Amino acid sequence: MRALRDRAARFNGGPQVRKDLNADALLQTVRSGFEALAEHRTGAVDIPLADALMSGFAVFSLKDPSLLAFEKRSDTDPNLHAIYRIGRIPSDTRMREICDQVAPDLLRAVFGAVFRQVQRGKELKPFVFLDGHYLVSLDGTGFYSSGKVGSPACLTKTDKRSGKVTYELKLLGAALVHPDHREVIPLAPEMICNGDGQTKNDCERNAARRWLRKFRQDHPHLPIIITEDALSPNAPHIRDLREHDCRFILSVKPGDHGLLFAYVEEADKQGLVTHYEMTDPVDPTITHRFRFLDEVPLNQSNLEVLVNFVEYWEIGPKGTKHFTWVTDLPVTTKTVYQIMRGGRARWRIENETFNTLKNQGYNLGHNYGLGKAHLAAVFASLMMLAFLVDQVQQHCCKLFQAVWEKLGSKRALWDAMRSVFRYFTFTSMTDLYRALLHGIRQTPPQLIVDTS
Repeated sequence: MRALRDRAARFNGGPQVRKDLNADALLQTVRSGFEALAEHRTGAVDIPLADALMSGFAVFSLKDPSLLAFEKRSDTDPNLHAIYRIGRIPSDTRMREICDQVAPDLLRAVFGAVFRQVQRGKELKPFVFLDGHYLVSLDGTGFYSSGKVGSPACLTKTDKRSGKVTYELKLLGAALVHPDHREVIPLAPEMICNGDGQTKNDCERNAARRWLRKFRQDHPHLPIIITEDALSPNAPHIRDLREHDCRFILSVKPGDHGLLFAYVEEADKQGLVTHYEMTDPVDPTITHRFRFLDEVPLNQSNLEVLVNFVEYWEIGPKGTKHFTWVTDLPVTTKTVYQIMRGGRARWRIENETFNTLKNQGYNLGHNYGLGKAHLAAVFASLMMLAFLVDQVQQHCCKLFQAVWEKLGSKRALWDAMRSVFRYFTFTSMTDLYRALLHGIRQTPPQLIVDTS
């Protein structure tokens, strides 16, 4: 049976693709999501909203370095119509004008549509982390900073000595992560930016509150464990997590929570703290050492907010690493190792999400346009949406995986995609991937001189 499948795969041009989780099916899901959005403009429109948004999405899907580069491509490239199903392609200026007036929250529905497609395909199962819960890493990052150019949405920071104003934009990113998987499943981000008439800068804490509310509207029954950095373990945020039925593993530091650490030290002297040590199940040269205690007061101002405390040392040939967390998960000798792995998986949002978006071709941090309303936020969301589609392919599309392995790096893959996209015509992204995997063969072209 396996031999028959292998022969069928070779006959059909290499690795088979999933019916609803291949590149073309995912692109169609995105396109359908854009088509379902209400048009915010009145009267006759020159460029349909779905075409403008799909064009913006294509910029980040193809990893074009600028809107101008995309516009130059769009003049003569039939693949944008065939693969991305774009009817009328806007100029870079028109794309900015249309997208600037789109409320970023409308795009959450498109993230949800792709997520449900992955869920129906049973590809979320590998991300189940603990007791049926998924692990979600939540963190903020900046994606624009300038001392010269700002917009009404920008946060402002004034230097006390010089009076110089810096304009910034940030977002709160979220992704399903798992210690055993390199891939992440990004969720709709929440912008950290100023709204109409807002005089006080927005902050990550407020953005997290908004994100939790919107997440539960989008996914009312999804069981999750939130993991975050040491800025997160404060009483208001923990109350928000509990209100929205989210479990948590939050990094904590002695300098920020003196009472908590002093409480643990005193309890340890009284023999109330559990100590546990184990050898790494994969590498016997590494020892995992823990101490933990339940129901510890978070801080002096919130003695009624009780959390479970976990302290951890990784001891190995390369030295010792030390971490501490607070959690609401039951901590025992059977669960503490997995809780530790969940706490350390928080870095997936930095390493596999933000660093990828900034350094592997997506150009997070490049100014594609600030606009007067929502442009920067819409472009950031479209970039994250393109990243979601890529991550789903990386997770479960064998054809995408084979092309990536052949070319050796993501940047090489994006470069090859743009090259063949520009010079050859395809009817689907699947055909493009197969061309990259197997090579393109064509007869020598006939030169025709236009003498008219």
